[in-house]
Amino acid sequence: MAELKTKKNDASVQQYLNAIDDAQRKKDCLSIHQMMQKVTGHEGSMWGDSMVGYGSYHYTYESGREGDWFLAGFSNRKQSISIYIMSGFSRYDDLLANLGKHKTGKSCLYIKNLNDINEEILKEMIETSIEFIQQKYGEE
Repeated sequence: MAELKTKKNDASVQQYLNAIDDAQRKKDCLSIHQMMQKVTGHEGSMWGDSMVGYGSYHYTYESGREGDWFLAGFSNRKQSISIYIMSGFSRYDDLLANLGKHKTGKSCLYIKNLNDINEEILKEMIETSIEFIQQKYGEE
């Protein structure tokens, strides 16, 4: 079975954030970093070269594949900021309807900037997702 390429590492979160060229994007990512620290109770670590993750859990799928992943996280991408809501979005229809301008993938929430969304709703989604993941998998 193939090993997961993206893993927690010792790279500096602060260096990653400081390297963001766009001033508004850097400000938004720093705000998200502070929000994630408060919501998760974890400092944040680099996962791969471009994801900041908070906390971790060990998962095992029915297929037998297993690994470690972060409880919540984000990444500065070229087109948007990706916010990782690990529980997915099926339980968040009401919250998403009031969040503001965004797009979603399987477990990714894509925003252009924080001014486009309601940060309190984002916090609630992150908190609810973490509770779901911890109930399902526990926390390391």
